Amino acid sequence: MKPQIRILVYSILFFLYLTSTTFFLSVGEKLKTDPYITLGCGFAIFNLIYAFFGLKWNILLNIISAIGIAALSLFLALKFTNLHLFIDYDPYQVKTAIFANAVFSIIFWEIVYQIKIRKS
Repeated sequence: MKPQIRILVYSILFFLYLTSTTFFLSVGEKLKTDPYITLGCGFAIFNLIYAFFGLKWNILLNIISAIGIAALSLFLALKFTNLHLFIDYDPYQVKTAIFANAVFSIIFWEIVYQIKIRKS
Protein backbone atom coordinates (compact mmCIF):
# COMPACT_ATOMS: atom_id res chain seq x y z
CA MET A 1 0.00 0.00 0.00
CA LYS A 2 1.41 3.38 -0.97
CA PRO A 3 2.14 5.88 1.82
CA GLN A 4 -0.45 8.34 0.46
CA ILE A 5 -3.17 5.70 0.60
CA ARG A 6 -2.14 4.70 4.13
CA ILE A 7 -2.27 8.33 5.25
CA LEU A 8 -5.72 8.68 3.73
CA VAL A 9 -6.96 5.49 5.41
CA TYR A 10 -5.48 6.54 8.76
CA SER A 11 -7.14 9.94 8.42
CA ILE A 12 -10.48 8.26 7.79
CA LEU A 13 -9.94 5.98 10.79
CA PHE A 14 -9.02 8.97 12.96
CA PHE A 15 -12.18 10.78 11.88
CA LEU A 16 -14.29 7.66 12.51
CA TYR A 17 -12.84 7.21 15.99
CA LEU A 18 -13.54 10.83 16.89
CA THR A 19 -17.08 11.02 15.49
CA SER A 20 -18.33 7.61 16.55
CA THR A 21 -17.38 7.82 20.22
CA THR A 22 -20.55 9.63 21.23
CA PHE A 23 -22.64 7.17 19.21
CA PHE A 24 -21.05 4.18 20.94
CA LEU A 25 -21.52 5.78 24.35
CA SER A 26 -25.21 6.43 23.65
CA VAL A 27 -25.65 2.83 22.50
CA GLY A 28 -23.98 1.70 25.72
CA GLU A 29 -26.37 3.82 27.79
CA LYS A 30 -29.40 2.34 26.01
CA LEU A 31 -28.09 -1.20 26.46
CA LYS A 32 -27.03 -0.39 30.05
CA THR A 33 -23.55 -1.83 29.57
CA ASP A 34 -20.15 -0.67 30.70
CA PRO A 35 -19.01 2.20 28.46
CA TYR A 36 -15.51 0.78 28.09
CA ILE A 37 -16.85 -2.52 26.80
CA THR A 38 -19.16 -0.74 24.36
CA LEU A 39 -16.36 1.50 23.11
CA GLY A 40 -13.97 -1.43 22.82
CA CYS A 41 -16.44 -3.47 20.80
CA GLY A 42 -17.29 -0.53 18.55
CA PHE A 43 -13.66 0.27 17.86
CA ALA A 44 -12.95 -3.42 17.32
CA ILE A 45 -15.58 -3.43 14.55
CA PHE A 46 -13.83 -0.51 12.82
CA ASN A 47 -10.52 -2.28 13.27
CA LEU A 48 -11.91 -5.50 11.81
CA ILE A 49 -13.10 -3.66 8.72
CA TYR A 50 -9.68 -2.08 8.29
CA ALA A 51 -7.87 -5.35 8.94
CA PHE A 52 -9.79 -7.22 6.25
CA PHE A 53 -9.48 -4.43 3.67
CA GLY A 54 -6.07 -3.04 4.58
CA LEU A 55 -3.94 -5.86 5.92
CA LYS A 56 -5.47 -8.80 4.08
CA TRP A 57 -3.90 -11.42 6.32
CA ASN A 58 -5.69 -14.61 7.14
CA ILE A 59 -8.87 -14.40 9.19
CA LEU A 60 -7.37 -15.30 12.57
CA LEU A 61 -4.56 -12.75 12.39
CA ASN A 62 -7.00 -10.04 11.27
CA ILE A 63 -9.32 -10.73 14.21
CA ILE A 64 -6.51 -10.94 16.76
CA SER A 65 -4.86 -7.73 15.57
CA ALA A 66 -8.16 -5.82 15.40
CA ILE A 67 -9.33 -6.79 18.87
CA GLY A 68 -5.86 -6.45 20.37
CA ILE A 69 -5.35 -2.96 18.97
CA ALA A 70 -8.82 -1.84 20.11
CA ALA A 71 -8.24 -3.10 23.66
CA LEU A 72 -4.67 -1.88 23.95
CA SER A 73 -5.36 1.58 22.59
CA LEU A 74 -8.39 2.05 24.84
CA PHE A 75 -6.37 0.92 27.86
CA LEU A 76 -3.46 3.23 27.02
CA ALA A 77 -5.81 6.14 26.36
CA LEU A 78 -7.27 5.75 29.85
CA LYS A 79 -3.80 5.55 31.37
CA PHE A 80 -2.77 8.62 29.38
CA THR A 81 -5.69 10.64 30.75
CA ASN A 82 -4.71 9.68 34.28
CA LEU A 83 -1.54 11.73 33.78
CA HIS A 84 -3.69 14.92 33.73
CA LEU A 85 -1.40 16.63 31.22
CA PHE A 86 -4.09 18.80 29.63
CA ILE A 87 -6.17 19.59 32.71
CA ASP A 88 -6.28 23.32 31.86
CA TYR A 89 -7.70 22.72 28.38
CA ASP A 90 -9.85 19.66 29.09
CA PRO A 91 -10.98 19.61 32.72
CA TYR A 92 -12.90 16.32 32.49
CA GLN A 93 -10.26 14.63 30.31
CA VAL A 94 -12.90 13.34 27.87
CA LYS A 95 -11.45 14.91 24.72
CA THR A 96 -7.99 13.83 25.77
CA ALA A 97 -9.11 10.21 26.07
CA ILE A 98 -10.86 10.28 22.68
CA PHE A 99 -7.88 11.81 20.89
CA ALA A 100 -5.40 9.53 22.66
CA ASN A 101 -7.42 6.46 21.69
CA ALA A 102 -7.46 7.51 18.04
CA VAL A 103 -3.76 8.31 17.98
CA PHE A 104 -2.74 5.10 19.75
CA SER A 105 -4.87 3.03 17.39
CA ILE A 106 -3.27 4.57 14.32
CA ILE A 107 0.23 4.12 15.75
CA PHE A 108 -0.47 0.45 16.47
CA TRP A 109 -1.94 -0.06 12.99
CA GLU A 110 1.21 1.34 11.44
CA ILE A 111 3.34 -0.95 13.62
CA VAL A 112 1.29 -3.98 12.55
CA TYR A 113 1.48 -2.90 8.92
CA GLN A 114 5.27 -2.55 9.11
CA ILE A 115 5.52 -6.01 10.67
CA LYS A 116 3.42 -7.40 7.84
CA ILE A 117 5.65 -5.72 5.23
CA ARG A 118 8.83 -7.04 6.84
CA LYS A 119 7.49 -10.61 7.12
CA SER A 120 6.37 -10.83 3.49
